[in-house]
Amino acid sequence: MCGAAMNKTILTALSAALLLPACNDGPTQPPLSAAPLAGAAIGGEFTLTDQDGKKRTWKEFDGQYRIVYFGYTNCPDICTPDMQNLMAGLKAFEKASPDLAAKIQPIFITVDPTRDTPAVLKQFVSAFHPRAIGLTGSDTEIADATKKFAVFSSRVEGSTPESYLMSHSQTPYLMGPDGKPLAIMPADQPKTDVNEGAPKLVEAKLAKWVR
Repeated sequence: MCGAAMNKTILTALSAALLLPACNDGPTQPPLSAAPLAGAAIGGEFTLTDQDGKKRTWKEFDGQYRIVYFGYTNCPDICTPDMQNLMAGLKAFEKASPDLAAKIQPIFITVDPTRDTPAVLKQFVSAFHPRAIGLTGSDTEIADATKKFAVFSSRVEGSTPESYLMSHSQTPYLMGPDGKPLAIMPADQPKTDVNEGAPKLVEAKLAKWVR
């Protein structure tokens, strides 16, 4: 009887030990090679000017994940809410995973360099996130960047020369530490309740791909 009881105790302990790793396993992240935009010809080297008047290149962000959004500060109803959602999602991710979030650089690139000077961009990006970088440049530099990032933009004339709008692609990218595209961020998803909507989806997207 003592031997049977001992064998039963040993078997119970071994079973618990075998089950323990399975219980502790958290959700696994897919490899970056499985990302929706993996292998897409999106992105490339540029030299632009940030909100402090400093020249910045794409390569200098190597090693960092990047949220890249092309828009403009005079955009009447798209760019501001998109940036709010993107940066709200990033801030939520910062609270949940501060070490991982520190690897992410948010970047706003204007498609309207005529009006979006460094000073204008500085006021704009600082309203959304303290680490956000705003980039502008010459018409040629911006045209080159939009082409490399597969972003469409065109000027739509208004009632006065100063009141024009910019029609542009609404494609916020998550780029990997090698500068290659990973996914399009869900910046414009409608909010259906307090736990849903774009910021929550942005946070989930970051949790899935940033490591």
